Amino acid sequence: MMAAQWLDRVRLLGRDRLQQVQIADGKVVAIGSDLIPPQAVGVVDFAGDYLSLGGVDLQINGALGIPFPELKTAEPLPKISRYLWQQGIDAYAPTIVTAPLGAIHTALGLIHQYVPNSLEPEAEILGVHLEGPFLNPHKRGAHPQEYLQPLTLEAVQAVLAAFSPAVCILTLAPELDTSHQVLPYLRELGITVSLGHSMATLAQAQAAFEAGATMITHAFNAMPPLHHREPGLLAAALTDQRVWCGVIADGVHVHPQMLRILWQCAGDRLFLVSDALAPLGLGDGLYPWDERHIEVKNGTARLADGTLCGTTVPLLTMVGRLVDWGVCNFEAALTLATVNPRRALGLRTELLQQPATHLLRWRSPDHYERLPATGPPARR
Repeated sequence: MMAAQWLDRVRLLGRDRLQQVQIADGKVVAIGSDLIPPQAVGVVDFAGDYLSLGGVDLQINGALGIPFPELKTAEPLPKISRYLWQQGIDAYAPTIVTAPLGAIHTALGLIHQYVPNSLEPEAEILGVHLEGPFLNPHKRGAHPQEYLQPLTLEAVQAVLAAFSPAVCILTLAPELDTSHQVLPYLRELGITVSLGHSMATLAQAQAAFEAGATMITHAFNAMPPLHHREPGLLAAALTDQRVWCGVIADGVHVHPQMLRILWQCAGDRLFLVSDALAPLGLGDGLYPWDERHIEVKNGTARLADGTLCGTTVPLLTMVGRLVDWGVCNFEAALTLATVNPRRALGLRTELLQQPATHLLRWRSPDHYERLPATGPPARR
């Protein structure tokens, strides 16, 4: 058994007082206000820095030049997963957007079968976020219209095929489900239903939430805006305590002032997503994207006609941006990137028994680092 290590004056989410944390055998084994014995060695003074879980990104389309819908082998998956781990991400949902059915099936199969085979740490794949192809053509955004499909039970079964265990989230436009069979079917499979790329009315959105949808995809984007006479999908989500709202906080997809409104309406049900595209990690420039090209400028990606299609802004970078814009305080922003995505999928959010390497020390909203495998070096 490794000697216990101690962290002193640690700031934790949801706790008013600074805490002490004990790490033994590489895991958090105790948290309290008076844990450290007088004779303890290996004590690290956090000086009020936050200690948090790593980030969870529930909408990420690729990285390092590799788009998930275009996977031909599983070889890129460990490369991307290790990169995300280095960026402070503990887990993610590889997102497959609207594409030819064969490409969707290939990517689903490769991601589902992937098993890490290296001792090198990497972010965990939670399951695929299937964003499409059951989207409203009028709100398809950058999704190619020729690959959109009708939202029927038969079409959903054909897309999922034998790969339903690989899918954890499916984004769809609920107004397309005229049979009202699809949402109950997806919930039976254990798939989280997220509403997006939709023209749903207030009544249609409310009916979908009653049928089991629990999330909306990139709030404000690819849906009608808030309107005082036609509330629509967004108003239905903001006023339903069962519904989680993902949002892209790059400052372009949603104006910071609207982010402030979103936070004040549904902060405890809000979570950040990067919606990052394949150029994540490669910088600005012109990149191929299916049969088209995207231009990335200052971390925002657009098609040639100016249509927004994603970002290359890392998820945890958005934490600092929310603080800089005055949308919310540091603790709240940190919660949106680490705790709330887990809650949205029903995952554990407690620090106890978490591996130390899964924890981040935040020296400021813009600077974080993982705890090393053997615990942080002693500074006392």
